[in-house]
This record gives sequence, structure tokens and C-alpha cells, in this order.
Amino acid sequence: MDINIGISKNDRSRIAEGLSRLLADSYTLYLTTHNFHWNVTGPMFNTLHLMFEAQYTELALAVDVIAERIRALGFPAPGTYKAFAALTSIDEPEGVPDAKTMIRQLVAGQEAVVRTARGLMDAVGEVHDEPTADLLTQRMQVHEKNAWMLRSLLED
Repeated sequence: MDINIGISKNDRSRIAEGLSRLLADSYTLYLTTHNFHWNVTGPMFNTLHLMFEAQYTELALAVDVIAERIRALGFPAPGTYKAFAALTSIDEPEGVPDAKTMIRQLVAGQEAVVRTARGLMDAVGEVHDEPTADLLTQRMQVHEKNAWMLRSLLED
């Protein structure tokens, strides 16, 4: 059945591709954050353990929203590690870094998600895809705040 929401199939495809990259970045950041939640040690353990849990829990909900928007646009959402690895802009950590390195890597991941979302804003604006623009705005807000909170832990 054809989708007739006022956005052409080509434009919906272009947006879905961008959202797939956002989904991959978000899932990769989720996995990294969850990994760090399990493995963090040191004097900031309790603070970081709880912060990482709040962030990965929020990301677990976010990936569903992003995937459902891709589906609403009429395209399949990527959903495998192989697909995410091919689409993400975030490097996975090697081994188990120390707490400060974890924080730096998560700041970089949060900022990468923001850049991916921001990179799609022109495309959605051109075709007046307000639902996707709203989703992107919300994601940028969350990730910019998370990056700020993480960065604040590195200040002396």
C-alpha cells in the first residue's frame, strides 16, 4: 500500500537512511554506556554507575522511538550488530578503560549522536517533516545535556 503523508518516497528514503545512522549511533552508545555501567571502578564508582544506568535506560527507550519513525516513513529499521557497525560513526571501546577514559569516550559518543541528528535537520526541514524534526530536536537536547554533565566530571 502506498504511503501518502505529503513526503515523496525519495525524500522519505533519504530521511530513513539518516535515521538509520542515528539509530546505529544511539544503539552503539547504548551498548557502550551499558558496558561501562557494568565495568566502571574507582572513587567515582557510585556516581558513574548510577549516571551510566540512567543514560543507557533513556537510550533503550530512544532507539525504539527512532526505529518506529523509520517504520512510519515506510522503510525497515536496521536491527543487527552487523548493520549498526556499518552505519555508526561511534568507535567501540577496546578493553575496559579507566573511569576518566570511559567518561571521555561517552562524551565523544554523545556528541557524535548530536552531530548525526543535526546533520539530518536540513533534509527534514526541506520537506516539512515536523515529526522527524521534533524527534531530532529532542535527541539533540538529551545528548547535549548528557555530554555537558559528563564533561563536568572531568573538570578539576
